[in-house]
Amino acid sequence: MNVFTRPILEINLNNLLDNYRVLSNIAKPAIPAAVVKDNAYGLGAVEIATLLHEKAKTDHFFVAHAIEGQAILNKLTDVKIFVLQGVGQDSAEIFKDYPQLIPVISCPEMLRFWQSLKLQNQAAIQVETGLNRLGFREHDLAGLSKAECKSFCLVMSHLACGDEKDHFMNEHQLSNFNKIKARYFPEIPASIAASDGVFLGNNFHYDLVRLGAAVYGINTAPYRPNQMKNVVTVKAPVLQITDLPKGDFVGYSATYRAAENRKIAIVSIGYGDGLPRSLSNVGKVFFSTVNGMEEARIIGRVSMDNVICDVSNISKLNIGDYGIIAGDFYTLDDVARDAGTISYEIMSRLGKNTRFDKRYI
Repeated sequence: MNVFTRPILEINLNNLLDNYRVLSNIAKPAIPAAVVKDNAYGLGAVEIATLLHEKAKTDHFFVAHAIEGQAILNKLTDVKIFVLQGVGQDSAEIFKDYPQLIPVISCPEMLRFWQSLKLQNQAAIQVETGLNRLGFREHDLAGLSKAECKSFCLVMSHLACGDEKDHFMNEHQLSNFNKIKARYFPEIPASIAASDGVFLGNNFHYDLVRLGAAVYGINTAPYRPNQMKNVVTVKAPVLQITDLPKGDFVGYSATYRAAENRKIAIVSIGYGDGLPRSLSNVGKVFFSTVNGMEEARIIGRVSMDNVICDVSNISKLNIGDYGIIAGDFYTLDDVARDAGTISYEIMSRLGKNTRFDKRYI
């Protein structure tokens, strides 16, 4: 009998690469740029960027902070990396040392600070079109000189409702973006589409598309079946199998009581690994048996290190067997639905956790 204790996070690099190529083909002739912020949604920014650079010839990337770009540039030197959070006093030295970093300037104050540094890096500008997050407003743009407008290498914005194909905000923001570009940046390359925007049509592609969540298998167009291959599999070993007598309670706060005699398995994964506590009494774990994949419901509260599953109807189960928390047939999108959140959050929380045995396959 084999005994294991750590959960496993498997990342299918072939599927990830296929997803990137599919999205790139849909968006042609726009330049595909890979979004690898938040450590590539927790999957490993350096590893993913290296894969896409070597196998898909990608040389444009997006990160959130300069320090994220620095880590990639220590491995890849012949790429351009856009920094979405822009530049500040806490990152100025990194931009100075890495001319491949391109800050996305989002307000006049940041622009003035950037200009004061007098660096040779290119800069991009973000404009507000309806999301009301980062970006120059119309009155801010009116204060820019023609020379300043021409100095940027990219003008970009971000869609608020790109995951809803028929939402009025998509056309609203597209119209606003077209007006701003025509008035202030007629000769500058443009970008408004992230992964969800790619599926909205050619009008949203412009010169560059930012490929993020969908590359990692997330369904960013939930109004139709997911076209992306699954990338992430999460599984964890069974530590103990035991009987649960009728009337006994399970877990913290005794939120589950057995209505009849049951059999339970304690699986080595919990909210300390990034699994949402909201999966308590609603989540699922799957086991591969002689009868195929069999479902076991999580009962009781998700604790820091463990979940407890009702395995009364599982054909045969041993200590050391692995339960699958997310995979091809029960994806991160499904987990997020049951947890009442979004798959972006699930992936980010799981991927960055150091307790996982992370494996690239």
